[in-house]
Amino acid sequence: MEPKILAALILFITYIILFAEMTNRAVVAMLGAGTMIICGILTQDTAISSIDFNTIFLLIGMMIIAGISEKSGLFEYIAISCAKKVKANPRAIMITLGILTAIFSALLDNVTTVLLIVPITFQITQKLKISPYPYLLLEIFTSNIGGTATLIGDPPNILIGSALNLSFMDFIKELTPIVLIILIITIYIFDMYWHNKIFASEKDCQAIMKIDEKQSIKDYNLCYISIFILLFVIIGFIAAEHLHLQNGTIALLGATILLLIYSFMHPQNEREEKISQAFNLVDWTTIFFFAGLFIIVHGLETTGLLKIAGNQLFRFSQGSINKMSFLVLWFSAILSAAIDNIPFVATMIPMLKSLEESLGGRETMMPVWWALSLGACLGGNGSLIAASANVIVAGLAAQKGHHIKFGHFLFWSIPITVISIAISTIFLYIRYF
Repeated sequence: MEPKILAALILFITYIILFAEMTNRAVVAMLGAGTMIICGILTQDTAISSIDFNTIFLLIGMMIIAGISEKSGLFEYIAISCAKKVKANPRAIMITLGILTAIFSALLDNVTTVLLIVPITFQITQKLKISPYPYLLLEIFTSNIGGTATLIGDPPNILIGSALNLSFMDFIKELTPIVLIILIITIYIFDMYWHNKIFASEKDCQAIMKIDEKQSIKDYNLCYISIFILLFVIIGFIAAEHLHLQNGTIALLGATILLLIYSFMHPQNEREEKISQAFNLVDWTTIFFFAGLFIIVHGLETTGLLKIAGNQLFRFSQGSINKMSFLVLWFSAILSAAIDNIPFVATMIPMLKSLEESLGGRETMMPVWWALSLGACLGGNGSLIAASANVIVAGLAAQKGHHIKFGHFLFWSIPITVISIAISTIFLYIRYF
């Protein structure tokens, strides 16, 4: 069989199985990668060399840092403190948790953030005796919106940043301003709709006010060290281009230092066990999913299939950066709402790279790259299966007996996504054209 057809068939089957959620996504990606090698499209050496270890190291490092920090009780302390600052007002708590979710998603990642925020949300709403539904919805949306703002906030940005060697500050300068606007408008829409629909009695509000947030800090020393390491890593990201270091190296170094200190905070006979537990905090499913995707996409690139697709995109946009930016923005949002945005972006990156020379180089193409980031990340709000954070929140809600139905979610997700992408369209036009 023709290598191009074979590679396309492998990709198609992989996407179908991923979309149908028939089995673990890491298994699907690794099976697709293995098929690429067995069918002779790639050798084992070229397959391994195609894995972007900067992205892998960045993910592992941030997962370890976030996981150990969570053990200190830091994030729970912040959430409860914020709830008490607004006098346990249900409306204000919804807004506060939405903002916190966006901030944590930008500084950690959106998957880690929802795993931290959602249990706290249940704790607060149970004490207030109100439905967690509007809170969970807003947290899904703000996690994907906040994650769009930085290099490390959302996996598509990690992929794009690593592929183009973009710095942490590149994302801050280009995307954070528009993300702030979208975040404010999204929270405003939720507040306008829900502020007359969520109430709590004075007695239940006092139950929140009586919570001692200091009790949530399980280890003050670990808390202070975690804050220091997190700040150290973020400063490292900002200074990375001047230090001539990759973001993956900085994240992994920060995680290693935190692991070392964390192990020495325990008796010698417990250190090995504590380190093993810390490594279990890494979502290895996501890591192997990424590794498999890198190999599959490189197989498509090797056969020349992505270059052909890129040429078709070039013809359709008539070689106009303006048209291509808006086409990529809306196409990315629509596709990312229908399928997981990670494999979509992994496929798009080499295809767009193949067009850079014909469109005037990397600098000229930057509006298209920012359009891909905005479309893929914000498109993650388009459906309940569009982003990992959405699926996790829905799963946690189901465990508590609060099922988020696919159709009901679309009632909110489609308008929020359309508004976000429309604002992004205006932003790209004003900023670049």
